[in-house]
Amino acid sequence: MNYKINTYGCQMNVHESEKIASILRGIGYTDYENSNEKDYDIIVFNTCCIRDTAEQKILSHIGELKHEKKLNPNLIIAIVGCMSQQDGKMQLLTEKYPHIDIVLGTSNIDMLAECVLNLKQSKIHTYLIDDSERPEINEGKNYYRTSGANAWVNIMYGCDNFCTYCIVPYVRGRERSRTVSDIVCEVTVLINQGYKEITLLGQNVNSYGSDKKVTGADFAELLETLAQIKGNHRIRFMTSHPKDLNSRVIEIIAKYDTLCKSIHLPIQSGSNSILKAMNRGYTREYYLNVVTKIRAIMPECGITTDIMVGFPGETETDFEDTLDIIRNVAFNSAFTYIYSVRKGTVAASLPQIPYAIKSERIQRLIKEQNLLTKISSKACEGKTYRVLVESVKSVGKVSGRTDAGRLVTFDGGEDLVGQFRNVLISKTQSASLFGTIEEN
Repeated sequence: MNYKINTYGCQMNVHESEKIASILRGIGYTDYENSNEKDYDIIVFNTCCIRDTAEQKILSHIGELKHEKKLNPNLIIAIVGCMSQQDGKMQLLTEKYPHIDIVLGTSNIDMLAECVLNLKQSKIHTYLIDDSERPEINEGKNYYRTSGANAWVNIMYGCDNFCTYCIVPYVRGRERSRTVSDIVCEVTVLINQGYKEITLLGQNVNSYGSDKKVTGADFAELLETLAQIKGNHRIRFMTSHPKDLNSRVIEIIAKYDTLCKSIHLPIQSGSNSILKAMNRGYTREYYLNVVTKIRAIMPECGITTDIMVGFPGETETDFEDTLDIIRNVAFNSAFTYIYSVRKGTVAASLPQIPYAIKSERIQRLIKEQNLLTKISSKACEGKTYRVLVESVKSVGKVSGRTDAGRLVTFDGGEDLVGQFRNVLISKTQSASLFGTIEEN
């Protein structure tokens, strides 16, 4: 029996697909690469609903499988994750796509094995989501890792911020942090297994341990504990919320070589009026002060961001404020996107900006950021960076990332994957760096 997992969305979903793979392998399924979907025994959609484009892509793919299901009636189709957790979405899925066999939400994916076995043995379909506000965290799970030299580790789940454009708190629940002891145990095991990079995951890692009586530490204390684990490795984290990134966290990152000097710090907008309407909890001045603190003690720290264009009420002046702030900060790179209406959020009920205006603005934003990225890349030429080789890029070429998160390509073979190498940067192209290995 073989499985296919279609993963959409963020790094959290990528890691959860590893969990799904572990579950399926535990009941006898194996990974199988084949372009013909009717030849699979089970296809799982691990879904995302952060933006409408992702949702429409998923629904289109699900609809296409109706034909495959006719060709192979024993094919099991399961939908899990954020999209199915939305209010009313499970009913819509089962009514519009009756060829779906299983629907689960974001916090009851562990039921997948039971649901598959019930379907195969008793022809029982399962359409069930966990609608509790703070679902329990299941510990003690071993995952089938597919992320190469990197291993993902959740430190918390859910979100309490309720940004007016975001559906995450509604589909992933409120914040729940894992205990320090459970996280340290998982990270230690991974390092002993040979993983060279550990990426800590959370919707807002800076608010980790809001209940220290349960977790045993806040985020700064957790980072310091993890940073002292022995081994030849490094630790990253994502994502940071600017309002919760304090000086203590910045100081600890600067203090330990095992902590990557790389911070993803989504600003979303450079306009104070839009930030207030988004319920982001900070001003542009506060954000710039945080960046100043980072650069004061870590001048080469890689700072990346998310920027949204076209939030309801955004004027040309508001957009110019966003352009101004990216020039001020000079981000290494930015993930830019157009605001997408999400049913159930506050912003969905506000007057919307015409798509033509949003499209024109994002093109200007991308052009500006590409120029800034090119300049920051150029500044890397002639410098040497410690790079973790992640993959084979092409014949005779490998690629990996610096401590600051910059992608580097250089000569090498598959034997280098998972190893650190010092690389001298000889040339750059937009966000990419190219170099040669420096011999010791």
